[in-house]
Amino acid sequence: MKHFILSVATVIVASTGLFSCTNTPEETTKTNDDVILHAWSWSFNTIANNMKDIAQSGYDYVQTSPANTCFVGDNGGMALFSQDGDSVMGKWYYYYQPIDWKIGNYMLGTRDEFIAMCDSAKKYNVKVIVDVLPNHTAVDHTAVTVALDSAVGGHENLFHANGFKNITQWNDRYECTTGMMGGLPDVNTENPDFQYYYMQYVNDLISCGARGFRYDTAKHIGLPSDPLDEKSEKNNFWDIATGREPIRDITLLMPDSLFIYGEVLQDKNVKEEEYAEYFSQTASAYGHALRNALNAHNYYADSLTHWHHKVSPEKLVTWVESHDTYCNAHESANMTDEQVRMGWVFLVARQQGTPLFYSRPAGSTRENYWGNNRIGERGNNEFKHPEVIAANKFRKAMSGQPESVIISENGAVIEVNRGNKGIALINISKAIQNISLETTISDGTYTDKVHNTTFSVVDGKISGELAPLTSYIIY
Repeated sequence: MKHFILSVATVIVASTGLFSCTNTPEETTKTNDDVILHAWSWSFNTIANNMKDIAQSGYDYVQTSPANTCFVGDNGGMALFSQDGDSVMGKWYYYYQPIDWKIGNYMLGTRDEFIAMCDSAKKYNVKVIVDVLPNHTAVDHTAVTVALDSAVGGHENLFHANGFKNITQWNDRYECTTGMMGGLPDVNTENPDFQYYYMQYVNDLISCGARGFRYDTAKHIGLPSDPLDEKSEKNNFWDIATGREPIRDITLLMPDSLFIYGEVLQDKNVKEEEYAEYFSQTASAYGHALRNALNAHNYYADSLTHWHHKVSPEKLVTWVESHDTYCNAHESANMTDEQVRMGWVFLVARQQGTPLFYSRPAGSTRENYWGNNRIGERGNNEFKHPEVIAANKFRKAMSGQPESVIISENGAVIEVNRGNKGIALINISKAIQNISLETTISDGTYTDKVHNTTFSVVDGKISGELAPLTSYIIY
């Protein structure tokens, strides 16, 4: 039996597992058309030098790693992740340990280099998203700058009253939003002095050319409905950070022109719907389900017919993997580049969600996850693989077209139809697949955009041969 998914609001679910809807292929519908390249650990200069490739590969946004002043670890070594005895030391995560909120750090570049990167992005019509993290400081909080301590009324006022107590109950909203996570002291994000200081940093990023933000550990910053820390009068950080209200004489610049999303990793008692009032969110559970299917080489290995989220998919950032799934527990690092690419084509071909492509380290293999192991260098070539580029461009060409997803009986092939304008065919298996699947495009002979493979559509069914772990774009 073939299974269909139609990503529209009104669906009729039949007992056969067939999903249908009131949309016809000729109608247009609301779609998400943008895609993000996560230029993980690339320096500002490296991103600028590769901006032409980024633009020509079909990305609308490039996301940087954190730009804030950070803790200098391992004597300033520039390894992505060093082991004892390595000639070059360093850890990528030091830029996630702020000691001040000013632009520029030793790992990625200076404020002037950040400006030059944004200027390059503007030249190529690409927008810059900056990873920001107001939730905590460095593990060694004594490294915080004198200027920051002074701005918030003294070092003790920088942190929540509960900010040095480790979170033990992750589903307890008080602990989650005020406690110490992974040894990182929790900043009192409700302190008006801190808010004023932090918003100067955010507005400086915008003035320098940033056009979006990814909020790290966003679910650890309280919402208005969350319990208050004893140092806090109200949980209003998100109202200020998203421009709903000012902090003294500062209001978020150009809020209607920014793309803002938060890392709200899904778990029990996470208030996704309330966070959605402020920003888009990461679809972490869907990414996990997609990886299960890709690792099994079988679409039916997990449930991909819904988004595993309370929030509309229009407000989700989707991924096959993130820097955390790759780097921390290496949950996704064993997946081949081909598997990741097939998952990417599936996400990008769909009508909703905003897909984010994580750039793996240059030279990385399934035996050596860190590859060339240098902060600042460009990632591997996968971000501009011909199949990735074709999928990115397909997404733009299919703007306004509703989707229907058809799966082969054995779960090996995914077909994403977009109205009657085009289709993406994805073989997630390690074997050649010969297909005969229903489709919404007109009868005729088609050649895909990457491999020049020919497919025939007769009586509403497409037939042809798909190579292992290969995708095909037709329109």
